[in-house]
Amino acid sequence: MAHIGHDVLGVDTDPGKVAKLQSGEVPFFEPGIDDIVRDNLTSGRLRFTDSYVEAADFADVHFLTVGTPQSELGFGANLSYIDAAVDTLSPHLNRRALIVGKSTVPVGTAQRLARRMRSIAPAGDDVELAWNPEFLREGFAVRDTLHPDRIVVGVESSHEGRAAKTLAALYSPLSTDDDIPFLITSLATAELAKVAANAFLGTKISFINAISEVCEAASADVTMLAAAIGADKRIGREFLDAGLGFGGGCLPKDIRAFMTRADELGLGDVATFLQIVDNINIRQRSRVIDATREVCGSLDGARVAVLGVAFKPNSDDIRDSPALDVVGQLQLQGAIVSVFDPKAMDNARQVFPTPNYSLSALDACQGADVILILTEWDEFRALQPEELETVTGSKRVVDARNCLDPLCWRAAGWNYRGFGRP
Repeated sequence: MAHIGHDVLGVDTDPGKVAKLQSGEVPFFEPGIDDIVRDNLTSGRLRFTDSYVEAADFADVHFLTVGTPQSELGFGANLSYIDAAVDTLSPHLNRRALIVGKSTVPVGTAQRLARRMRSIAPAGDDVELAWNPEFLREGFAVRDTLHPDRIVVGVESSHEGRAAKTLAALYSPLSTDDDIPFLITSLATAELAKVAANAFLGTKISFINAISEVCEAASADVTMLAAAIGADKRIGREFLDAGLGFGGGCLPKDIRAFMTRADELGLGDVATFLQIVDNINIRQRSRVIDATREVCGSLDGARVAVLGVAFKPNSDDIRDSPALDVVGQLQLQGAIVSVFDPKAMDNARQVFPTPNYSLSALDACQGADVILILTEWDEFRALQPEELETVTGSKRVVDARNCLDPLCWRAAGWNYRGFGRP
């Protein structure tokens, strides 16, 4: 928002994060974000604070961007952070303001928050609410923000014109180069737009992983099959990569929260469908463990090199990481695990200190009985069998992301195991 010309005040309740951001240090890895933060700090369009009083005095538009993680008590969303943000900001809203939710929430949450805000805020009915879900991909968040494929704005019927016009003006600098669909919907439709999109993407991944099991049983190649069906414009090739499955801070918890909300609305069949999508995804982790055991003979005492623990490349995010889950299961079954990831090592070490953390991919593979590719970083795709065979204890590789060339590795004498590939 600062980059496209607005004056922005970022608010966080963690003074340590605020101090880092004020000095231009972003506390997570995302390509391109560091330069944008530093440039706009320098320009004066961007500042950070931990004061809600300052925020209420400063802003005409307030974006709610707090997390809605999975509840510790079940599969539903934990809404305590967004409730706390609303409860802390609202008492200081003494003039007209637009509150814009970007957090992913169960349908019906926005309407509840609107009533809650107006009952607390001194400005009362002059406080409007809109819902503007984000569709950002980790690793591409800067590009997706500046060049979105759509902007969805959910508004209250009583404030439809004013809120929509405000957000249209706010986003207008983005439309100079791109013809971006600007969709005005109800609050409920906007809330569903994000969770429905994530449920669909998760379904595509679970579908191709289920088909990969059929391919293995029938000696077919899931990568060629994905190319064949992905060429159909009604289907598309994206998200048809078989392997370890999806993770991160969005798809898993959003699908589970959607499942819980569907059940609350009395839609048991919908909840069951989403449960199957989640179950297939979780099963991929066991398939990787089984494949590793098969190529090693036994996991007890096996030396396993794990390349990649971030849930996806170009990110340091390990939330619900399938790779980190596999590491834990390997250790529980007696394996000695060495790990390397280009960006996620520090985060992984903080929550899971027991594996051996290595300085490089080659270091992790020293003396390994088997190498596991669990995150498809470009530097792992570029690995050549010749450079690894001099350091490993045995020429075995389990490619859980199907990102290596099996013909190349097998021609070099390696026992290569992919997923859904003959």
